[in-house]
Amino acid sequence: MTTPDFLTHGFGDSPEVELDDVPVRGILPDWLEGTLLRNGPGTFQVGERRYRHWFDGLAMLHRFTLQGGRVSYANRFLETKAYSAARDDGRIAYPEFATDPCRSLFARAMAVFDPQVTDSAKVNITRLAERYLALAETPVQVEFDPQTLKTVGVDSWDTSTFGRMTTVHPHVDGDRGEAVNLVVRYGASSQYVFRQVDLAEGGALEGTDLATRRVAKPSYIHSFGMSGRYLVLAEFPLVVNPISLLLWLRPYIENFRWEPRRGARFHLFDRETGAHVRTLRAPAFFAFHHVNAYDDGDDVVVDLVGYDDADIIGAFYLHRLEEPDARIPPGTLRRFRLPVRGGDGTVTGEELSPTGIELPSLDYDRMNTRPDQRYVYGVGLSGERGFYDRLVKIDTGAADGSGRSTKIWSEPGCYPGEGVFAGRPGREREDDGVVLSVVLDSERGTSFLLVLDAEGFTEIARAELPHPVLLGYHGRYDTSA
Repeated sequence: MTTPDFLTHGFGDSPEVELDDVPVRGILPDWLEGTLLRNGPGTFQVGERRYRHWFDGLAMLHRFTLQGGRVSYANRFLETKAYSAARDDGRIAYPEFATDPCRSLFARAMAVFDPQVTDSAKVNITRLAERYLALAETPVQVEFDPQTLKTVGVDSWDTSTFGRMTTVHPHVDGDRGEAVNLVVRYGASSQYVFRQVDLAEGGALEGTDLATRRVAKPSYIHSFGMSGRYLVLAEFPLVVNPISLLLWLRPYIENFRWEPRRGARFHLFDRETGAHVRTLRAPAFFAFHHVNAYDDGDDVVVDLVGYDDADIIGAFYLHRLEEPDARIPPGTLRRFRLPVRGGDGTVTGEELSPTGIELPSLDYDRMNTRPDQRYVYGVGLSGERGFYDRLVKIDTGAADGSGRSTKIWSEPGCYPGEGVFAGRPGREREDDGVVLSVVLDSERGTSFLLVLDAEGFTEIARAELPHPVLLGYHGRYDTSA
């Protein structure tokens, strides 16, 4: 069986390297002075065992520094307990998203009383005040130095014994000086809990409970929405009986079941008081990523990347990706209008574009929660290969829906990562800037940092690494890192 070209270099093993001067083809904008930080897996092999899912590998950070028309690069594994066990003992010691360590029945039983959660914070990066944190779906987050990428220490969104899940997409509101994230506390009476952090306290995660809602069978939730006035919890019918998590009989995500008869729900919470405002029902669907949410009169408008079911999770198992005819279900950009009052309590989504998109991003610092936000960047699928092989820019149009369009960048044999927007200083136009993406060139067995003009979505420059960067997830661009 022929191995798909993206697997050989995109799901292998990365050495730690540091490059002072990466060759640049093209000319970087003179205003582009900053750092792109990326997070993702650095290896899928530990001793004789291999991780089973794209979301399982050990965390590795990447730094691209752009200064004076030049690019430098470094990467480093997060120095976590999970990584130390893999490096020193050659074993998978902590349960990941879809991979469990080999444990005896006695060890599994003891885990009920002393749950071991991974600290391999591989999914995203956020900045809280002056702290940079690598984020995981467990409450354990890892602080690191953005210059050296060295691990500084660990922190947690929640210290409850069975607070095993948190989203990797906290919302940061610089105007209010706060950050908010969602934690799921599993137990006999599970809860969704929005935790609020005061950035004036230096970015420490010792926040307070802002809003709570009890739930019998919690959903798998990767992100949430936030408008100017409301927090939006989208609850999908991919649910778990908390008892099965406590028994540790199978990997984390394999305890969840798709129950479409439940449908989906949107819960609205007041950002000021934490009060539950309303719950609305929708036909069953699934999503990893919210894009934006904004207030429009008495409505909250929510944009996200939706799927008709949760099959996308299974598509990322490595054995599935190895199949010659492997296909990833495409998500589409969907909009839900949620009335705060009135109506019959049900809503349906509108598809804003038929073009498939994932890992969506926007000019978050300026446009999040704003109704005039239009442009969404992400990865997409051509349908010809088994992984994301193009970058897309979707213009969601004016308020009346006019002007919607899509632009695409692709190159044969290339697999781009998340597109991160970097805006020109003093810009007035929303897409006045560049989009940065780390692209795997499977034919050359190397990766490059692609710089696209955000408006025209055409290449300006690329910085070419001599090695491949494994296919990762999320990151951020920062002018002060």
